[in-house]
Amino acid sequence: MGYYNSNEPKKNKKGYFASSFTGLIAGALLVGVVLPGMTDVELGSAEPTSTSESVSGLQTASTVVTSDVTKVVEETTDAVVGVSNLQVAQQNPFASQTGEGKESQEAGVGSGVIYKKDGDIAYIVTNNHVVEGAEDVMVTLSDGTELDAEVLGTDVWTDLAVLKVPGESIKAVAEFGDSSVLQAGEPVIAIGNPLGLQFSGSVTTGVISGTERLVPIDINQDGTEDWQSEVLQTDAAISPGNSGGALINAEGQLIGINSMKIAQNAVEGIGLAIPVNTAIPIIADLETEGAVERPSMGVAIVDLAEVPAQYRSSQLNLPTEVEGGIVIESVVEGSGAAAAGIEAYDVIVELDGNPVNSVLDLRQHLYNETKVSDVVKVKAFRNGELQNFELTLTENS
Repeated sequence: MGYYNSNEPKKNKKGYFASSFTGLIAGALLVGVVLPGMTDVELGSAEPTSTSESVSGLQTASTVVTSDVTKVVEETTDAVVGVSNLQVAQQNPFASQTGEGKESQEAGVGSGVIYKKDGDIAYIVTNNHVVEGAEDVMVTLSDGTELDAEVLGTDVWTDLAVLKVPGESIKAVAEFGDSSVLQAGEPVIAIGNPLGLQFSGSVTTGVISGTERLVPIDINQDGTEDWQSEVLQTDAAISPGNSGGALINAEGQLIGINSMKIAQNAVEGIGLAIPVNTAIPIIADLETEGAVERPSMGVAIVDLAEVPAQYRSSQLNLPTEVEGGIVIESVVEGSGAAAAGIEAYDVIVELDGNPVNSVLDLRQHLYNETKVSDVVKVKAFRNGELQNFELTLTENS
């Protein structure tokens, strides 16, 4: 999920030149092996070959080779940008008093995707962690043009952020695809800036390895799982710096936002991306509202598993067979929970007929299955007795 510092942007190339006939054949075979199904009946097309004689007297052939992959890359790569996280580095120890000696430095680099152009404004989606903590954000286009960006909104739960930049220099916009129809084995292309802008516009190919994967996320870095993110798994190489870049299908449509990579010595070829169908409503909220509207019960809660056994019986009066649930620590005045009659030390065990064994279960149900103003049915133990409540959800503040 990380991103690294880098130097100069690298311009995209529309094709490549083979230095010999043998190299041409090897390159063609490589495309056929790495990305099955991405080529036509004939692997590619070639512009007329020009033959020249070198100083040594040996003849060399120069041919421009194109394929479905190169066409897709040519049409989409300009919509992928570099995103630089600029933070103030305090050089002068008296800067905090004098206001001098402060300057922005590049703290990290990721990728982003231009998804919309409206008049003289263009909009870019990237990862939250790419711009987190930034004093300023700089966007670098594929041709090296640098633009100051405004962060419109971020969302830590989905690791998404939306930026706004002047649209005058923007020439390409990504087209959204449909991630719900993806199948394992379907070919994909990842475009981004692995290791930073030094390798901007890098292209890797692979297949969808799996859909609807759930990956545990520790939002506050306290060692406890806070969320499970639904992601796409691909074997297309995704390295630090690719975060926020594009995962493209064979039609050149954006079907995922590259976000995470399992980086372990024993793991190879597992890249993860946020499905575009999951991202689209988040992007819309961040663009228009600056935040994501999520439902709230209006309570402070803790996992029952964190409550020592002696307190479960002495203070909560729970039946011994109750092993999972969430304990209400406090209720916000005027909230849906308060209106429903829920009180501190109630132990919620069910929402809308679904068992709730942990805080994670509750979040998954509220954030994925409900919306603000919905009425949820709650079952909770109070002093050892199971009670029923109906609670109207409000906006999380």
